[in-house]
Amino acid sequence: MNFREELCAYGRKAVELGLVIGTSGNLSVRDGDRVAVTPSGAALDRLTPQMCPVVDVEGFLLEGELQPSSETPMHLAIYRTTDARAVVHTHSVFGTVVATTMTELPPVHYNALLLGGTVKVAEYATYGTPELAGNVREALAGKRAALMANHGGVTIGATLEQAFEATRLLEWLCEVYVRGLGVGSPAILSEEQLAAVVERALNPPEFPRR
Repeated sequence: MNFREELCAYGRKAVELGLVIGTSGNLSVRDGDRVAVTPSGAALDRLTPQMCPVVDVEGFLLEGELQPSSETPMHLAIYRTTDARAVVHTHSVFGTVVATTMTELPPVHYNALLLGGTVKVAEYATYGTPELAGNVREALAGKRAALMANHGGVTIGATLEQAFEATRLLEWLCEVYVRGLGVGSPAILSEEQLAAVVERALNPPEFPRR
């Protein structure tokens, strides 16, 4: 499967899982200095490989008849400042709820470590602008995920599969937190508790053989 086919496959998954609605959300994959990105104004579950434009890391259109997503500047800013090879941006329900009410998503479960711990909410800026790209780049520093105030979420990975799984995890963590607030005050894991999880992962127990 080539990169443009991957964009179509994961675009369909994003719609099927309710991570986007209408023509919202966008995905991209980097291959060297070339970036395949979903097109502007297209429903992600109706894409074909030919519809997905290819740009260089400076944003110049190399292939395709359709215009790249309006969020392409954000994707390119991420590629220029991280080792990411794929970016997924969604407008998922629980992620957007947290992004409209909080300044960060605290670690309510140890799986938050897979995203880098506490997930920051980037300051609000109009979509598609250099300001938003800069805010997201700051919020992503050292992380695999960020939320965007009054907007949605963005995740990165070495592959599109990794970035998409990070998106699913981000939405799950946001849902746990939001639903927890409906019951009481969610307990937040401390730095010591998170460090113990890392230590446990690095030194798993060995079970004796008979």
